[in-house]
Amino acid sequence: MNAEPERKFGVVVVGIGRAGSVRIRDLRNPHASSAYLNLIGFVSRRELGSTDGVPQIPLEDALSSQEVEVAYICSESSSHEDYIRQFLNAGKHVLVEYPMTLSWAAAKELWALAEQKGKVLHEEHVELLMEEFAFLKKEVVGKDLLKGSLLFTASPLEEERFGFPAFSGISRLTWLVSLFGELSLVSATLEERKEDQYMKMTVCLETENKSPLTWTEEKAPGLKRNRHLSFHFKSGSLENMPNVGVNKNIFLKDQNIFVQKLLGQFSGEELAAEKKRILHCLWLAGEIQKHCRPKK
Repeated sequence: MNAEPERKFGVVVVGIGRAGSVRIRDLRNPHASSAYLNLIGFVSRRELGSTDGVPQIPLEDALSSQEVEVAYICSESSSHEDYIRQFLNAGKHVLVEYPMTLSWAAAKELWALAEQKGKVLHEEHVELLMEEFAFLKKEVVGKDLLKGSLLFTASPLEEERFGFPAFSGISRLTWLVSLFGELSLVSATLEERKEDQYMKMTVCLETENKSPLTWTEEKAPGLKRNRHLSFHFKSGSLENMPNVGVNKNIFLKDQNIFVQKLLGQFSGEELAAEKKRILHCLWLAGEIQKHCRPKK
């Protein structure tokens, strides 16, 4: 990225929860990628007027404004698909927090729309920019996996807003696919006690070499946000994560990647590989949902 950009892309942030607030902070601070972006305002269903001096803009104005060239979609997952479609149809580039959509078919359709419109559609995956993932990638490279497991615990999420657990937990699935390649689904079960807000999803996956991987999501009030992993290789084992340092500026790192895409600095091969991985994870999430909640 050049120090002095020739042009700036006007940006609107849709949704100002945790992710949206971090995006606004990064856009307002002097960073290499922020120099290419001009924060115009934010869109929210709540009537806020402004936040930290950033004005609220009606959705219709953000869609019709020629000044707005980019939308950051940071709303709840259930609304992503509709917002992406509206902004792409309005001729805007889109950055969206994961999961892009709550269905593989919808994601394929939106990617086709982005290509037709000649716009960048970028799905954020900050979990791949974490220190823990960088450590795991180094540990796993070149090793033959015998079997593995990944358990994630946290407090509950509303399914109506964030999707079925395989979608709301897609960052864990993305870790497994990024570490071990495309996976196939062997079985999936869901245990629920709605009165206790308890949920446990257990997914049995298999690598292309038929090595078993178990992914478990367990959610209940009071459960701490934690990852427990265990990978067994022919050459040894990796049990749980050592403390590998603080994850600094992961949303900013994601913004850097997005700006590189806007500037055409990613090769077609890189973009195709990323799209293939994202669609594979969304497809798996959908298959897991079908196994756990078969249609009657």
